[in-house]
Amino acid sequence: MFEAERARSSAQSAFATLELIFHASVRHVRQGHGNAVIGLLLNMVQTVVLVLVFYTMMTLMGSNRAAAVRGNFVLYVMSGVFMFMTHSKALGAVAGAEGPTSAMMKHAPMNTIVSIASSALSSLYLQLLSASCVLYGYHAAFTPITIHDPVGAMAMMLLSWASGVAIGMIFLAAKPWAPDIFGVVTMVYMRANMIASGKMLIANQAPHKIRQWFDWNPLFHTIDQGRGFVFMNYHPHYTSIAYALKVTCICFVIGMMAEFYTRKHISASWFSKR
Repeated sequence: MFEAERARSSAQSAFATLELIFHASVRHVRQGHGNAVIGLLLNMVQTVVLVLVFYTMMTLMGSNRAAAVRGNFVLYVMSGVFMFMTHSKALGAVAGAEGPTSAMMKHAPMNTIVSIASSALSSLYLQLLSASCVLYGYHAAFTPITIHDPVGAMAMMLLSWASGVAIGMIFLAAKPWAPDIFGVVTMVYMRANMIASGKMLIANQAPHKIRQWFDWNPLFHTIDQGRGFVFMNYHPHYTSIAYALKVTCICFVIGMMAEFYTRKHISASWFSKR
């Protein structure tokens, strides 16, 4: 009935943790819908609807005629929407990950790092698969598209995801101390990013007094740099990959330290009166 736990080497422990993260990621992917295909389709519909909304808005405002990016205008809109969705979904998934007082943490192998990693990886999986399907569908059904540097564009998408994970960890660590306040702050930040991400803005064309409202946001830098990799004729001058990478690393370190501190002090009794 009882079995003594055998000592594991570092490599065995690492593989066991990776296996646990994999199974937890699958669980997160299937949480949205019991059928994995329908869950993917729902995520694709969200992406397509957002692309159509911003395409319509920018067409009505005449942004497509004034755009400095010479290339497929729909691809220009999708490049911003894909990175925005990847960042926002990662942030929301990590900020809503199971904390130290969750019932899942009662199972011995489970811990908060596994919960955070699985939430982040499941959101990345869904966004990459959705973006690939939408791009292929547009390429096959409407007009062929060409991405100038696919590796660079993918790197910017991964950096958008990483920045969302890093910021989400800060919100996750702060939420147990004031759940209502930080729940609202998280939602406000995600909604504000609809505009603050600058996905409808061409940084090279925007005046400085407008651009300075977006310079603080690492997502603004990754979207603009990503368009430099997507389009041959666009060369970003006012954004920086290094800035987005530095902010992501700083937020990740702060998030890890805050999560460790919260994990050491949190108690289930904090929520007994809620």
